[in-house]
Amino acid sequence: MKFNRIWTIYFSATGTTQRVVETLRSAIVIKLTEANYPNNGPVEYFNYNFTLPKARENFPQIGQNDIVIFGMPTYAGRLPNLILPYFDKVNGNGALAVAVVTFGNRAYENSLAELCGLLEEHGFHTISGGAFACEHSFSFELGHNRPDDTDLTEIKSFGEKIANKILSLDPARLPAPVVVEGDVNSGYYQPKDKKKASIDIRKVKPNTDPDKCIKCGLCASVCPMGSIDPIDFSLITGKCIKCCACYKKCPTGAKFFNDPGFLYHKTDLENTYSSRRAANSIFI
Repeated sequence: MKFNRIWTIYFSATGTTQRVVETLRSAIVIKLTEANYPNNGPVEYFNYNFTLPKARENFPQIGQNDIVIFGMPTYAGRLPNLILPYFDKVNGNGALAVAVVTFGNRAYENSLAELCGLLEEHGFHTISGGAFACEHSFSFELGHNRPDDTDLTEIKSFGEKIANKILSLDPARLPAPVVVEGDVNSGYYQPKDKKKASIDIRKVKPNTDPDKCIKCGLCASVCPMGSIDPIDFSLITGKCIKCCACYKKCPTGAKFFNDPGFLYHKTDLENTYSSRRAANSIFI
């Protein structure tokens, strides 16, 4: 069974998921190349980043003999629900898939199982899955600088294992879909305040400091929901998924959150999980 094309397809608002899937792809390509696979030509690779709204208008044409590394972040233990409608456009055409989720040093819980299920539902055949700890979207402290060198070494090792599996595949008898941890029927992680009452941050939106804003427009250009007004950058005209791309990428620190519930949740996460090193998980 020959696979000439490897895709990385991902949603990555702050760039960490992109880094993980591209590192993984590189490791797979290197291993396959070392094994002279395929012997009828080099392995080609392609990227498709569907983070921005325009990119989600379409989906690339995937072939049956392609391999796809599909990456998404974890939001509250699941995949970001406002991005899930994009899967209506996704068609795997029988291609093999590696499901990858990232999470902010707390837990991936059920996001990987959800992604594997969606990929299978939309025409992919999943052969492996992985969940990797990264810097949390809310915070510069929680999972600071992850994926770090140790994580990248684990990701590369995972890529080598995937390549070995590809090399061993019998086209007449493909293995069963990968089994991963998680419950696709579970709900989203619910943050609590100090009295154990639920905190609802769904309608929270970032603010803009007019003294710091230089009107460069970067925040509007990186918003995956297209929700920041391209003229008045202080206006949020649509939904906010709290990816924090505008907050983390602003060159002057003009974007900030001041909602008490959001700030309590952020601080609680940092106090609870910053001192630990969450483990990555792989499934072959």
